[in-house]
Amino acid sequence: MTPGGDAIAAAEIRRRLIGSWRPVSWEWYDAGGAVNSPLGEDPVGLLIYDRSGFVSAQLMRRQQPLFRDDDWRHAADEEKAAAWSGYFGYFGRYEIDEEAGTITHLIEGSWFPNLVGTRQVRQYSFDGNRLSLTAQTPWGRVVLVWEKA
Repeated sequence: MTPGGDAIAAAEIRRRLIGSWRPVSWEWYDAGGAVNSPLGEDPVGLLIYDRSGFVSAQLMRRQQPLFRDDDWRHAADEEKAAAWSGYFGYFGRYEIDEEAGTITHLIEGSWFPNLVGTRQVRQYSFDGNRLSLTAQTPWGRVVLVWEKA
């Protein structure tokens, strides 16, 4: 390897990663091999990695039902529950380990409080303008495919 090769590889990965990404698919595979798409076959959202090391991931089910009232504070419990289960989001910082092929999201805030303060490790791969993130979770293997926005 040439001197500085590791730094060059890390810089190239960071260069490809930085920016905004739109979801293509989100699938999880349970222990039996069944595939589930938690936010439907066509989720909407945005994954953003910035140069200073921050990440924000927001995903939701396309065409969520509207609340009866435009003031969210008046939403019925059923409306809140449906909105919560059709959304997934968090923000924080990220670290890249190019040797391991992982990106770790250090969660500072989330729609799901149990993620706050955790380190979420993702295997990553690039294919053209697509980014695949794979994670082993308590409920199975999760694969998210994103396309550069």
